[in-house]
Amino acid sequence: MDRMDWTSPNWKCEPGHLADEPEDQLIFDDAVKAETDHLYARVKDVILPDEWPAFAPLIAAINRLKKEKGAIILAHNYMTPEIFNCVGDLSGDSLALARMAADVQEDIIVQAGVHFMAETAKIMSPHKTVLIPDMRAGCSLAESISGGDVASIKAKYPDYPIVTYVNTSAAVKAEADVCCTSSNAVQVTEWAAKEWGTDTVILMPDEFLARNVAANTDIRILTWKGSCEVHERFTADDVEALREGHPGVVVLTHPESPVDVVRAADFAGSTAAMAKYVKDNKPEKVVLLTECSMSDNVAVENPGVNFVRPCNLCPHMKRITLQNIYDSLRYGRFEVEVDDDVAARARISIQRMLDLPKPATPAQFDRDRAPVAVDLV
Repeated sequence: MDRMDWTSPNWKCEPGHLADEPEDQLIFDDAVKAETDHLYARVKDVILPDEWPAFAPLIAAINRLKKEKGAIILAHNYMTPEIFNCVGDLSGDSLALARMAADVQEDIIVQAGVHFMAETAKIMSPHKTVLIPDMRAGCSLAESISGGDVASIKAKYPDYPIVTYVNTSAAVKAEADVCCTSSNAVQVTEWAAKEWGTDTVILMPDEFLARNVAANTDIRILTWKGSCEVHERFTADDVEALREGHPGVVVLTHPESPVDVVRAADFAGSTAAMAKYVKDNKPEKVVLLTECSMSDNVAVENPGVNFVRPCNLCPHMKRITLQNIYDSLRYGRFEVEVDDDVAARARISIQRMLDLPKPATPAQFDRDRAPVAVDLV
């Protein structure tokens, strides 16, 4: 995605000592209003007018601090709209953020996302300072597997390439052969099978992504029993209830959802693919079965579309707020470090993914293909 211009209408975290720091008086006055009116015009359909005065002073202060510090904010699609649309400089899904992290010019990267994303940014920009506003912003999927788990699997299955989802720790990426995201999982899986001369690939750790990939390729897939706590909770019954309660609604879902949800939906694809579907097709009424803020951010870009809003919150993403982004910039916290050896090995698996031809369009999953057997390692 293009950089937005707000000027015109295995990590170590040390909190430091802040007791002597003066408190800022951030108020919504005429100057802040003038500075942020053009931003509110962008998000007025998803942020109520009486909420804006609480957001605007922090937004103005963050955008000033970025210039002063030489910093850039990478914002994931699951960030709340005031972050994603009003302070994020570069934004997108995990694949887009990985590409962006390798190319940023600024000396400081603030990751508005979760810790594996911050680690990826540090791996791809080792000489940059990478900050995450809350060191507790983790990921249930990333925490489902360790580097030691992957090393054991490699020893057990030495002839099969290991593809790890980018939603994993640096230690896991370091043990993998290549990374993937939901946008390119099928592409990477088929590349790895060809490169290793095998008909079997180990795709981890998301069991549901692996099962949905297996239904969209002729490659045999082995996987790990991990899942995203946001997407695993959706059911085919949810889809049926949405259709009954909202006649004519178009149901979009993510391949981290269970296979029966993907088959019940009208469209299944990565976050980028879902956003593109809405933009290209402009359905009269749509529901995105994914993290809540994704719908808000896609709605900003598609004001004529009616969004039905049942969704699941990611509690880890929601640890990132305007306040702690401001504190992160002001106090330089919390810095993410990755062991040099781990980073060097992880960089290989990430770079192999980035070196593959960029898909012409974000990946979508054929929901009509029958499920196939997928064994757990």
